[in-house]
Parts: sequence; C-alpha cells; structure tokens
Amino acid sequence: MTRRVALLFLAAFLLIGSAGQAQAAGYRYWSFWDRDGDHWVYATQGPSLVRPSDGDVQGFRFAVSEDSGDAAQPRGGGADFDSICARTPPKDGSKRVALVLDFGTASDAPSGETPPAPRTACAQVSPDATTADALAAVADPLRYNTNALLCAIAGYPKTGCGEQVSQKADPTASAAPDQKSAQDDDGPSVGLYAGIAVVAALGAAGAWQARRRRNAPN
Repeated sequence: MTRRVALLFLAAFLLIGSAGQAQAAGYRYWSFWDRDGDHWVYATQGPSLVRPSDGDVQGFRFAVSEDSGDAAQPRGGGADFDSICARTPPKDGSKRVALVLDFGTASDAPSGETPPAPRTACAQVSPDATTADALAAVADPLRYNTNALLCAIAGYPKTGCGEQVSQKADPTASAAPDQKSAQDDDGPSVGLYAGIAVVAALGAAGAWQARRRRNAPN
C-alpha cells in the first residue's frame, strides 16, 4: 500500500507539472493599443469598432502572447502625435490619427517570414472613420478572417491568423493588459483540476490506511 501511495503522489506531481506547461502555450496575433499620455493601454474594443478622435495615437503589435496580461506593447519611446503627424497638416472635414505599427521580433514570426521594421504613420481620414479605416489608409494590404479578426497589416504575416503556438520568451516585450477575439486562455487547465483531484484522493487513501492500522488486531 505504501508503494501504491508513493506512485499516486508521483502521478499527481506530474499532472500538476504538465498543467503549468500546458498554460505556456500562446497565440500569434496582432494586438491593438491606445496611447494614454506616455504609456500604452490595451484597447477594450477591436479596431473596426473604435472611432478615434483627431489627435489620438494608437498602436498595433504582432507577437506571441499567452493571455491578455501577457500581451506585448508596441515598442519605441517617441509615440507622440506631434512627431508622427508633423508632416501632415490639418485639413477641414478630416481628422488625423497617429499609428504605431510594430511587426514584432524574429522569434515571434511565422516560419519562413521576416518581420518588417517598426514604423509610424499619420492617417488623415473622415471624421467618422474607425481605426480600421485609418489603418487601411496607411498600411494596406490588410487581411481579416471570417470572424473579422485582424490577421495581417501591410501584408504581414502572409499566412495564419491567431493560431496557437508554443510560447516564446521575448526579452524586448513589456507586459501589459489584449483583446483576442475567441482566445481567452486565462482559466485553470484540465490538467490542474486532475492534479487537484488526485491529491484529494491521496488524502482520502491516507486517512483510510491510518484507520485500518489503528483498527487492526495486535
């Protein structure tokens, strides 16, 4: 019985360990951000729904992220409207939106693709334009999937859209709050629940064995 209990403990340990590894999987996708003063804030709506105001700064970052709290921000410290739109004078009947486009790192790129260098652009669009409209004005071609998830900006990447991949560490990424479409991976995994169940069973088995020894005839 002692050997059996030891094996059960080992199984529980392996289950819990594998649960942590399973949660290391991430998704490769374009995240969408708003600039608030000197820092980025993860957008709570997709670019096709947001209607930015004249003078707003918004950003996009392509990366592999495990969940919303793990999403990588657009890089670069000069993300201010005045510098990005300095060469685009205001015009009646339009608004200007500054965009920061970060195509990510080689470690996050799909196999066989090389990310373009990060760049900025000033989109001059109609007053009722969405962020998606502003993006289309300066970073064609865009690619969307059937669920309207943004898959590619300026043709990058050529294939794929929000696919699940093994998580890769990116030393240049900074953690910040993500608006993945149908990719909420924040909850505990099945393996974790299985590990907890095994540990509970072990406790019950141990209690039963102790009672058996106490009640055994001397």
